[in-house]
Amino acid sequence: MWLHRAMHAGFYVLLAASAARYVAYHGVDPTVLGVAAVLGAAYPLGVRWTGALPLVLVTWLALVWLAPSFGWCAIPLFFQCLRQLRPRHSVPIAAVLTLAVVFGQVRLADTVEPSLVLGPIGVAVITAAVFFDRRRLIHQAGVLQERQRLAREIHDTLAQGLSSINLLLELGDTRRAAEVAKENLAEARRFVRDLSPLQGRSLEDALRGLCDRVEVHGEPYPLTVQTEVALLRVAQGALANVREHAEAHAVVVTLSYLGDAVTLDVCDDGRGFDPSAVTPGQGRGFGLASIRGRVAELGGTLSVESAPGEGTALAVTVPT
Repeated sequence: MWLHRAMHAGFYVLLAASAARYVAYHGVDPTVLGVAAVLGAAYPLGVRWTGALPLVLVTWLALVWLAPSFGWCAIPLFFQCLRQLRPRHSVPIAAVLTLAVVFGQVRLADTVEPSLVLGPIGVAVITAAVFFDRRRLIHQAGVLQERQRLAREIHDTLAQGLSSINLLLELGDTRRAAEVAKENLAEARRFVRDLSPLQGRSLEDALRGLCDRVEVHGEPYPLTVQTEVALLRVAQGALANVREHAEAHAVVVTLSYLGDAVTLDVCDDGRGFDPSAVTPGQGRGFGLASIRGRVAELGGTLSVESAPGEGTALAVTVPT
């Protein structure tokens, strides 16, 4: 986003510099300065609405024809074409802009030399290379982020459900295992359809469906769907860890509404563990990493207090 703002600011700086240079060498020409003013006014429209971009480009070409020094504005316009249009359209238009700059420089020069042609072409190639490489990096980052999100969703839904089914079967509770299997199947279908796991329920009701003891402190107020889903997934992951590892007799989930944040605490009286000694692959490691990543996406914090034989307290705070 900062690059876009820098390009927009750069456009107006170059436009002002070109106008100042023209006035210094040629005096005040109402036609040239009027067209420059139209270009400056039309530029925001071209940024917000692709349909107005041709108007901006045509105005700039007319301005370069009248005053070649305004060719400096080509770089931010070049960037806008690459950003807003498909390559099959943006690349030919960028070539036209580059030729216009070359033509303008040749008109101004007393002696035609290779640098007048090669310079603008080199700048255009570098600008295009930087833009497309940046787009590639953004795409790769988006793919990685989506993979991490899917990994968390699978861990907090399908993997936890299958683990619970396996535990119930080992205990011989086939009826409850069948119920969990149905719930897990419904969760998988919601996951595939990208629907909220709340399914019209309040966050408090959804938490009570996971744990017998749920306490709500403070006056509830609306939360974003993203926050509600994240808190529910955190509770699911924490309770799954309690079932599989803690050997606890009691567990309490506390949801607290504060003025500028919402907190979720999951406390159990189980056997506890050493948080500093947990690494992925030891049972709890990936679950805690998943919770920490999910909370971090919302700008929240996670703390885990535990010690062998002293139970565990997991606390999540998410700003609202």
